[in-house]
Amino acid sequence: MTKLRLIPLDETVVFPNMDVTLPIEVGDEEQVFLVPRHGREYANVGVVAKVVERVRLPGRIKAVAVTGLHRGIAGAAESDAGGLRVEVEERPDVIPPPSRTHEIEREYRAVVEEILELRGDDGRISAFVRSITTPGALADTAGYSPDLTFDQKIQLLQTLDVVARLELATRLQRERLAELQVRKRIREDVESGAQKQQREYFLRRQMDSIRKELGEDEESVAGEYRNKIADAGMPDAAREQAERELARLERMGESTGEASMIRTYLDWLIAVPWSKRSEERLDPVHAREVLDADHAGLEDVKARITEHLAVRKLRAERGMTDDRKAGVILTLIGPPGTGKTSIGESIARATGRKFVRMSLGGVRDEAEIRGHRRTYIGALPGRLVRALRDAGTINPVIMLDEVDKIGADWRGDPSSALLEVLDPAQNHAFRDHYLDVELDLSQVLFVATANVADTIPGPLLDRMEIIRFDGYTLAEKVAIARGYLWPRQVERNGLRDDEVAIDDDVLRTIVVEYTREAGVRQLERELGTVLRKTATRVVSGSVATPVPLDLALVRDALGHQKFFQEAAARTAVPGVATGLAVTGAGGDVLFVEAAAMAGTAGLVLTGQLGDVMKESARIALTYVRSHAAALGIDEHAFDGREFHVHVPAGAIPKDGPSAGVTIVTAIASLMSGRPVKHTVGMTGEVTLQGRVLPIGGLKQKVLAAHAAGLTDVILPERNAADLEDVPQEVRERMRFHPVTSVDQALTIALEPHGILKAA
Repeated sequence: MTKLRLIPLDETVVFPNMDVTLPIEVGDEEQVFLVPRHGREYANVGVVAKVVERVRLPGRIKAVAVTGLHRGIAGAAESDAGGLRVEVEERPDVIPPPSRTHEIEREYRAVVEEILELRGDDGRISAFVRSITTPGALADTAGYSPDLTFDQKIQLLQTLDVVARLELATRLQRERLAELQVRKRIREDVESGAQKQQREYFLRRQMDSIRKELGEDEESVAGEYRNKIADAGMPDAAREQAERELARLERMGESTGEASMIRTYLDWLIAVPWSKRSEERLDPVHAREVLDADHAGLEDVKARITEHLAVRKLRAERGMTDDRKAGVILTLIGPPGTGKTSIGESIARATGRKFVRMSLGGVRDEAEIRGHRRTYIGALPGRLVRALRDAGTINPVIMLDEVDKIGADWRGDPSSALLEVLDPAQNHAFRDHYLDVELDLSQVLFVATANVADTIPGPLLDRMEIIRFDGYTLAEKVAIARGYLWPRQVERNGLRDDEVAIDDDVLRTIVVEYTREAGVRQLERELGTVLRKTATRVVSGSVATPVPLDLALVRDALGHQKFFQEAAARTAVPGVATGLAVTGAGGDVLFVEAAAMAGTAGLVLTGQLGDVMKESARIALTYVRSHAAALGIDEHAFDGREFHVHVPAGAIPKDGPSAGVTIVTAIASLMSGRPVKHTVGMTGEVTLQGRVLPIGGLKQKVLAAHAAGLTDVILPERNAADLEDVPQEVRERMRFHPVTSVDQALTIALEPHGILKAA
């Protein structure tokens, strides 16, 4: 029981979920109890309402805005200074199983739809009814009707059982429907008695008078649309569709509810730049100059984009204008901060096209791509049509950002809708559900971006040409910081170029000791931090300009060193090996640790390892045990011992088919007592026979090894050709050891017998 302030409502019934404003004062009350009253007789059921806002009405009358929450049964009442307070037994709706209410709900909705159709509803009330999903709230909508008597509303309010209330509401609405149908027949009989010509004359004169009062001229509106359609340069099918809709608009006039929907549709149809094109500049030399000016490094990416433009130029010069078979969807895949989105802007600038970015991360509704059908209230075209409208041309560069993060649920699969968009053999006849006319997307240059390829659906990935962004070397990061990030951050922090200076050695220190990423996003944040603190000193007058940023000022701004060359310390004892991996943020270095203890024979795996890495660990232990003699390990050393393999950073899930060699090395190091060389990183999967299988992402792994201070990399023999992708400056500073079997890898990775390193 809850004691609440009693608010009587004369000849008025409030239902749950209703919002009302009452000219009363309730003090500090947060909830009140609204009870209908007829004369001096109170209903025994009311509504517990929440006080939402205290307002002041015209005439300085105090009032409160309340929202009905749920029903309540009134109990004992007592007086206080503010009026009556009653004990209330709160009775929220108990939702019955759908099997009991499904058919009744369908019947209720159907009856309400018929009533609204007879009343000429513009769609808002029917949309409101369709949005209600709980049966109790649906039944309460009958109480909104002004045609119900006070007693009928009281009866509906006092029906606590949801199923019984829904049946009562359906019966009351059926009675209203029958009454409205009778009125309609009477009205139609009366109207049919008038002469058709006189009725039409009267209605037209009335319509003309209304338009005149509103300042509207139907002929001018229709003429304006007709001129816009003629100037839009639409294809024949689209123009015929626009003219049909314009004819409908002229027949029904501006006063109907559907007229605004037709005008919105015509506005969208006209907004599409059917015949507006950017003059494309197909100059590979100019494009390369723009790309070099905007981006440091990324030679492979720049070369592929230049090749793409050269092919388009040749086809254009030789009259091969149909791009349906020669179309290509460039997909830039790489870690965050490597410049994927910005290089799309550079492509648009190099080719003279407009640039539009569509972020697809988290999109789950297929209508976001194809648009809504016009039967829905508030329907809109899809994002592609909106992108073309924003670009103002039919041949822009559209960047589909984060295409690997598209979702799917009951609203459809957006990735399947993208198949038609990105297939050059189909997208010349793309059909948006809202426009419902064919739209030629073959002239659009689509550039997609993603962090990883694994989460892109296979059929969608099949239509893409992958360009890898594998990250930057140390020298490239320093060059990017000097040429792009530093000037931008100086300007953003209100400084001038002559007020602050930094040399390349300090930039290199920031890259090595404060960032470890494939891209440069964190590097730019660190530079911004340094410059913000410098700007603060300049404003406070504590330093004189120009300010030379030395290492001491950098450490004061960024704090202690965040990243260390820790391979030597981690591998100082047997049982620790340095592996190389690829994550969504680029290459990374993982330390695999192995330990043995007395216990039942078994294998413990920790570090949030996925199924593939768990299988690699089991294979590794089996291989070491089966080749113990060849590895100089006592065959009985495994008896009665339990083995534990751990990959630190346990909060981060890890999986992938490239950890086998690293785990074998860690276990072999543990059992043989031979530490792993601290300069060696390794990658590769193994079989039970000891074969080393090829892996992916070698360039990213080598760059991560280089950043971590490693000088030797063990890799599968079949990946040796991939070393050509590694930048020359990195290859010159590192040694690479292609192997075909595990014994070769162990010979390279393990220290000779009798050598222990200082921790």
